[in-house]
Amino acid sequence: MNVSKLIKNTSIKFGTSGARGLAEDFSQNVCVAFAMAFIEHGKRCGKLSDDNLCVAIGIDNRPSSYEMAQGVATGLIALGLDYKFHGVLPTPALAYAAMQRGEACIMVTGSHIPFDRNGLKFYYPEGEISKFDEQDILSQYIELPDELSAPELIECESATNTYINRYLNYFSELNLTDKRIGVYTHSSAGRELYLRLLQQVGATVVELGRSYTFVPIDTEAVSKEDQQTAKIWANELNLDAIISTDGDGDRPLVADECGNWLRGDVLGLIVSQFLKIEALSVPINCNSAIELSGCFKQVARTKIGSPFVIEAFVQLQKQHKKSRWI
Repeated sequence: MNVSKLIKNTSIKFGTSGARGLAEDFSQNVCVAFAMAFIEHGKRCGKLSDDNLCVAIGIDNRPSSYEMAQGVATGLIALGLDYKFHGVLPTPALAYAAMQRGEACIMVTGSHIPFDRNGLKFYYPEGEISKFDEQDILSQYIELPDELSAPELIECESATNTYINRYLNYFSELNLTDKRIGVYTHSSAGRELYLRLLQQVGATVVELGRSYTFVPIDTEAVSKEDQQTAKIWANELNLDAIISTDGDGDRPLVADECGNWLRGDVLGLIVSQFLKIEALSVPINCNSAIELSGCFKQVARTKIGSPFVIEAFVQLQKQHKKSRWI
């Protein structure tokens, strides 16, 4: 059967980034089928070859993520493939390490949606899958193995180290010895990395709000409670800044010394200016300050969802030396 038929009567569907739905609907069969279809489609359209068929797997801190990763690994084993399990880490850390090695990867995460939901994000060596890939993955015919035995996943830390070293190398001259940085860790998949990274560049790190249950933080719609809490933290703890991310660490959130949160689109604007970017592709709901800043030769607006933004970004790359998508 194809994946589309398998998930027909479930809540699962492709959305703004990957397949998402109720965690209970991501059964072992469903995770196996998605992993197999992802690989078979990649081979059929030339995005994967026998030379890069070790697949990296990562998870967020949701209670359902480990078992889903076992299902993904089971599907890869059924195809005779190797995999590396990198444990809990940010989606960008997994994707970056896999792309550096020319490998595919699958991240088990529901991003910022509630804990009773989950999802799968897929990356070929060239980057995140497109809308075309999504439809072909769903229609891919899959023959599920007769016997499914979920493997015990042994964690490898290489992707985490690669991610940290990337920033240490880029900001090799950064010295934050006179800064007190709060890290709102909640249940973010990257919380251990952020603490380590900031400590390695000399900052005095103050951990804030660690949670042992999953907290669905949406960096584009910060709750009133989190807005007020950040101001209290900044004032009482004498912080120079506060950083955080959403659940899987691909959406940043930064507050100034007064505890005022900067939304992701505004933060992306500031970073793009710092990097001297010429052109941006952004979804239609991003802040109009991006155009009004006058800092960019071109700003392409797209539908909401990273596949649409990436598609526009590919076109911008052909026209501009320094372009980005945010």
